[in-house]
Amino acid sequence: MQDFPTRRSFLKASLLLSGMSFSRTYAKGDLGLLVKSPVRLSAHIWVYASKYPPDWNCTPILEQVFSEIKAAGFSGIELMNILLEPDDAVTRISALIRRHGLPVTGCSYGAAMWKADQQEEIVANATKILDRLQQLGGTNFGVSVGDARRKKTSEELDAQAAVLKKLIPIAKSRGIILNLHNHTYEVEHGMHDLKGTLDRVPHLKLGPDLNWLIRGGVDPIAFIQTYGDRIVYMHLRDQKATGKWAEALGEGTTDFGAIAKVLKKMNCRGEAAVELAFDEPNQRTPAENWQISRRYVKEVFGW
Repeated sequence: MQDFPTRRSFLKASLLLSGMSFSRTYAKGDLGLLVKSPVRLSAHIWVYASKYPPDWNCTPILEQVFSEIKAAGFSGIELMNILLEPDDAVTRISALIRRHGLPVTGCSYGAAMWKADQQEEIVANATKILDRLQQLGGTNFGVSVGDARRKKTSEELDAQAAVLKKLIPIAKSRGIILNLHNHTYEVEHGMHDLKGTLDRVPHLKLGPDLNWLIRGGVDPIAFIQTYGDRIVYMHLRDQKATGKWAEALGEGTTDFGAIAKVLKKMNCRGEAAVELAFDEPNQRTPAENWQISRRYVKEVFGW
């Protein structure tokens, strides 16, 4: 499958899909109290951020982002960590949350965690982002460990596992669940990267992106069947037979109906986000594609 440099290099980016009986479960605080509530479907902001290379900071149009996602009927918005870097981020984004009635449900985060000499800096930065995410009420933190553009060594896998082991309890203490959000590099080469990480961090939760699984040569249904008990979050995106992204969910070849069935059969629990992306000229606006995608999820998954 073709991969796209701008999307791969970004790495700063976190459904469980089910039938109507599914619920959302997450831990809050050090006591690990479990709270259940209806499944929450969010929208990840990449389709907007992709227009702002090289750092993907779509702050100038956040008002539009909140407005369009809310109008499409999503229950929340998933941010990218670049938006939480400024010191006034919490104040500005809190105002948007109140104005549009659209909560921040989580944030995606990426760093070169495999580089041992950057470990201290990454943990400090991620902790700052987690603090701000907590202030905004988010509960999901989807992390990407960084692409070495080759198979990582055992020592590099050790290094990224060490960072994750530090960040998991920091997130938990703030009522946030850290999940590993995959791109293609984690699942290529027989899932060398992902399996290496899971071997070292056996309690790690997963937030797979189904389309990156497909592009990495992994069957998403087989992945869910194997790792369903670890999955707490999921990204949905569709692609056409050509390998190009479909503008909206349901317009490509991904068998979401089969995915919904296996999730229901396994009684998977968690949350989800739709993540739109365009790699060829789009015929509709993002606002229109959000609405089509939201209706499709309702039709196929029942919520």
